[in-house]
Amino acid sequence: METGTAIVTNLVPVLGAPELDRLRHARKLLENPGLAAQLANAVGAPMEYVMARRLPASVTRLIESTTRAALEQSLRLATATLRRGGARPAARTRVHTFAAAAAGAAGGAFGFAGLAVELPVTTTMILRSIADIARSHGEDLDDPAVTLACFEVLTMGGRSSSDDGAESGYFAARAVLAHQVAAAAEYIAAHGLAANGGPAIVQLLASIASRFSVRLSQKVAAQAVPVVGAVSGATLNTLFMRHFQRMAEGHFTVRALERTHGADAVRKAYEALAP
Repeated sequence: METGTAIVTNLVPVLGAPELDRLRHARKLLENPGLAAQLANAVGAPMEYVMARRLPASVTRLIESTTRAALEQSLRLATATLRRGGARPAARTRVHTFAAAAAGAAGGAFGFAGLAVELPVTTTMILRSIADIARSHGEDLDDPAVTLACFEVLTMGGRSSSDDGAESGYFAARAVLAHQVAAAAEYIAAHGLAANGGPAIVQLLASIASRFSVRLSQKVAAQAVPVVGAVSGATLNTLFMRHFQRMAEGHFTVRALERTHGADAVRKAYEALAP
């Protein structure tokens, strides 16, 4: 028996077979090829060509500033109309994907000039979908820690040698932000979520914004490939939304298992499932 199989088998009393199947599915979602490769495939161009395209400095600055502002404002707006408590309805991924596609079509039609309008809308819809998926997995959207977990999803890009500089693997990506997330959670526990100007929260949002703006820049670069317009703008936003929906589905599946079995047992089982 191979070592990895033995480890998984030894964990079956902790994680039953159905739970291991859920974890295996989550791992497949979280470790899939990164967003950069998916975008390049979508526009039918080599990834090196798409990623080598230099955006105008003004566009890069716009993406960075818009990303930061959107993160500070959009999650509360995104979750304002989501149902709390009671039965956990299935996440409405198709509705959010359609909305993101519509925003992408509008942005594609207006080119760089449409970014200031499109990016906040896209970011809000992505966060709304992430929060909806979190709720469907039993997360309490009134818990500030869940807010931070939703933001974490924006930094996840999958494991791939052709991915951008994203951290290698799901747990490695979580570890990068672990200290900042813990500090932000401690600050929120003491001062409340409304105190979003605290240094711990500012630092965390800056880290998340810097990573998420890279993802947005990749999308905009792909959208700037010749012949890409309104239709492809919708296609790219659909791909963009589905990427983060997959990351959220995997992330909150892992968190649900961690609530039942503990983080250490789940991580060991997750790592043992490596091919």
